Amino acid sequence: MTTLDDIFASPRTRRPVVMGILNVTPDSFSDGGQFASPAAALEWARQMIDEGADMIDVGAESTRPGSRRIDADQQITRLRDVLPGLATTGAIISIDTTLARVAEFALDHGAAFINDISAGRDDPTMLPLAAARNAGLVLMHMLGEPATMQHQPQYDNVVDDVRAFLIERVAAARQAGVRAERIIIDPGLGFGKTTQHNLALLANVAEFTPLGMPVLIGASRKRFLGELSAAANPADRVHATVAAHVAAYLAGATIFRVHDVTAAKASLNVAAAIQKKAASYRL
Repeated sequence: MTTLDDIFASPRTRRPVVMGILNVTPDSFSDGGQFASPAAALEWARQMIDEGADMIDVGAESTRPGSRRIDADQQITRLRDVLPGLATTGAIISIDTTLARVAEFALDHGAAFINDISAGRDDPTMLPLAAARNAGLVLMHMLGEPATMQHQPQYDNVVDDVRAFLIERVAAARQAGVRAERIIIDPGLGFGKTTQHNLALLANVAEFTPLGMPVLIGASRKRFLGELSAAANPADRVHATVAAHVAAYLAGATIFRVHDVTAAKASLNVAAAIQKKAASYRL
């Protein structure tokens, strides 16, 4: 069974960590509505755990491009009958939300991580909550907000700009009392980025690893992979996702947020074995 220490030590051990996606929403871009009922959500979570997921990231609000925000009460309503069941699986649970009240509810019901796509900007009480509860915290880069983020996103230099943003948000989290060893950083593929921006970030993952925190990559089934692989249906982007995640792993990323756990686990384990053998051969 994966432990929190395994996740935070992954940059040193090079152990790939697979985070399975559980959307209890009616409108997520790839699987909206499939797991809106508690029974379906728990069945899917257990399947992902059986397939080797190291942790489960549960979200009650779609943040696909063009989506509308969902208030805390509605998110909690969607989570109320799912989180207790998830806690009984023994899996490490992450809550995907930008609202501290939702995060607190999830932490009270078994979650150990907060995955905040706003990096603590949407709710000023989020970072203090993460500090007070000693929760793991994912800080992600997003340009704008989900409703508008894909409207002609522009950067001076996407890698430098995203890196500077993450450095600033890590500093904000540290100032709020979050321990450095509890922070994970995510360059936010698809969140206010063109296909070329996403490719630049994937090609330069090594620019983020010197920050000293695990790097999370979430490319799973995203639109830019569909453009690159001519796969209009998100479910047909599994092979493209595998390619993106293996490339990111070889460049230093260690945590991968995925829809397709079996494919991710197998491909990343093979990549890890090859990298380990290469390191030992050089010795």
